[in-house]
Amino acid sequence: MDAPPARKAKTLKDIAELAGVSVTTVSKVINNYSDVSESTRAKVQAIINQQAFCPDPVASSLSGKASYSIGVILRYNPVWGLHHSFFYKVMFGLGRRLGQSNYDCVVFPDAWLGEPVDYLEKCVRRRVDGVVLMGVDFDSPNLEALAQSDLPCLFIDIVGDSYPGNNGYFLAWDHQQGACQAVDYLYALGHRKIGLLGGLPNTYPARSHREAFKERLSDYGLPICEEWMVGDDFTEDSGYYAMQKILQQPTKPTAVVCQSDAAAVGALRTLERSGLKCPDDISIIGYDDIEICRYTHPALTTIRQDTLLLGRLAADTIIACIRDGSAPREQILPVSLIVRDSCRRIESHA
Repeated sequence: MDAPPARKAKTLKDIAELAGVSVTTVSKVINNYSDVSESTRAKVQAIINQQAFCPDPVASSLSGKASYSIGVILRYNPVWGLHHSFFYKVMFGLGRRLGQSNYDCVVFPDAWLGEPVDYLEKCVRRRVDGVVLMGVDFDSPNLEALAQSDLPCLFIDIVGDSYPGNNGYFLAWDHQQGACQAVDYLYALGHRKIGLLGGLPNTYPARSHREAFKERLSDYGLPICEEWMVGDDFTEDSGYYAMQKILQQPTKPTAVVCQSDAAAVGALRTLERSGLKCPDDISIIGYDDIEICRYTHPALTTIRQDTLLLGRLAADTIIACIRDGSAPREQILPVSLIVRDSCRRIESHA
């Protein structure tokens, strides 16, 4: 019986396995980078030719000409998809600014149907000149290959202390400032028992906000109650169930700071279903200043992040990275307190 035909290589990973090299090396050969030995380059190129591994987008990339397209990798929830409204506003500012500079956006989810996406493979095949990543953690699968490539990478709302490569640029809000503004405001209103509805615990926004929140409580000599610091995502559901846990405690806070407006909306819903009122029973502060904050009942006091500004700045930054690498490595943007109706003054500090 004849042996079955060998499987044709369809991805960079397939070529890398056949050549006995890394995916990064294959990418560098395809993109004609200079830091690959001639023997390795010849071996990889021979396998590429043998496998006829040259779809049109990759073939075009061999010319070294700019594609005038930017890849955007988004955190993708397999249940809700691109759920967080934060992404939409940033994407609008980013896309509009890129369009003004004659660049196009190519959007990739960070996972599809529960399976991680090969970032570098997607970027090479789509022949993007640079990539913007939103909501993607440093421990995300396949990030290392992208980090070790020469493709400019701009990370939104994350800092580069532990980034595994040299091609990263970072654009983030000042979440420490945001946490301090929220605690300062509540303290000025007389609140002395303050809880926190947290987001995804390993992300930079949630981690830095939480640390600053606890430090600010300590500055004021206020109790840090772990039973009042709950939640594990930025979604409405997370805020809904986190507030339920707080209400189950024998002693309850008079105010709660949320790490997203979506979580705050969920928390408001829990209070309503429990027969409690905001701010009469518990004051709530959100985070983001998404559009719905003005229409909740009560209208939500929150920490504003200028998402349109960030989108425009992200476009300017990634274009500068591509053209001459002149962009600053890290940029931290200020946030601001927006006062509405969801917090009340209390007279007793007991």
